[in-house]
Amino acid sequence: MVYDYDVVVIGAGPIGGYLSRKLSEHDNSVLLVEEHAEIGRPFQCAGLVNPGAMSKVNLEETALTRIWGARLHSPSGNSIEIGNPDITRTWSVCRKLFDEKVVIQSVESGTDLWLSSSPLSAEIKKDHVEMIINYHGNIRKVRTKLLCGADGAHSWVRRNFKMGRPKEMMIGLQIEVTGYKSQEGRLELFTGNNISPGFFSWAIPSGETTRIGVWSKPKLLGNKSCEDFLEQLMNDSPWKERFVECKEVGRFCGPVPSGILKKTMIERIALFGDAAGICKPTTGGGIGPGFKQVDILVPLLSKAIKDNDLSKRKMAQISLSLNEMKRDQRRKRALRDAFLTEVSEEELNTIFDIWSRPEVIQLINELGDIENPIPLGIKMLKDVPEFRKYAKKAAMAILWG
Repeated sequence: MVYDYDVVVIGAGPIGGYLSRKLSEHDNSVLLVEEHAEIGRPFQCAGLVNPGAMSKVNLEETALTRIWGARLHSPSGNSIEIGNPDITRTWSVCRKLFDEKVVIQSVESGTDLWLSSSPLSAEIKKDHVEMIINYHGNIRKVRTKLLCGADGAHSWVRRNFKMGRPKEMMIGLQIEVTGYKSQEGRLELFTGNNISPGFFSWAIPSGETTRIGVWSKPKLLGNKSCEDFLEQLMNDSPWKERFVECKEVGRFCGPVPSGILKKTMIERIALFGDAAGICKPTTGGGIGPGFKQVDILVPLLSKAIKDNDLSKRKMAQISLSLNEMKRDQRRKRALRDAFLTEVSEEELNTIFDIWSRPEVIQLINELGDIENPIPLGIKMLKDVPEFRKYAKKAAMAILWG
């Protein structure tokens, strides 16, 4: 028996679920394929969903904590507090519940869902992609006009069609703990080369627990692991007293792909989310930009499906619509590098001294956006002269990149 669909989506995470829903709402027949037996396990992220992305799915009931502010810690232990309790900056969600409900929305829109299933082969034919899928241990043949990979950092679709790799790959480790004392609604970020070289560690309130994590580039870790740096944060840092009563109840690790692929689309094949390298270089978040990518591409792809034109030329033309996202990602990486990754601890401590000024904190509270730090970065480069010597390279990329 052969199963025919307009679109097959591999990967039932939040991006795959949202993509399937939007494709179904555009009157495409859609099959969503997930290798695990349940949705939302395992997950490998901090579980933050920004207000813009949340408004697309209206799943505030999956939130564990509304995040309105942050406490930022310099390598020397100095701290600044930002945020306004009246303004929601992001949501800390139960990822299992969030992912499940996103996929339920997709199924309710008409998507077929196959759990405990994975692709074994896929070959591009003249007018379709021919696939062999392992469905609960049984072999099924599927034909589809368009195959979408929303299957994560190690995407099978991307590897099968040799579509390259994300330009930058970070690695992270996160544990979930009880016993961490923090202000409700305020996350914490910790900096220093001995706890998260070139990046930052975090403590994110998530209801009755707290998610504590660290991320960095593999080449910056030296001979240590992320686990080593996390232990350093909790046991031998200026903030170690905060972790004395913590008890670990969960552990997650994984890669964070950033840097959109040169080719996210080829004939009858498209990559989405982590598979395409669409994560924010500043925070590693992927849900917001992944949803944005879906909204940009689905109308264009749906028209191409109706016209039965998913040729190499047509897909290359559609992919041009991501150029602004690529440009935005480059600018955010330049901003991150200038103020965090490529500065010394001494310079970072000086930057924190500047950030701690009341007028700069006011600027951060007015323009700060966890999803889009570019406006704040431009404003600080223009209005705070002391930043310019730390950000000459970033200034050119941010203003003209």
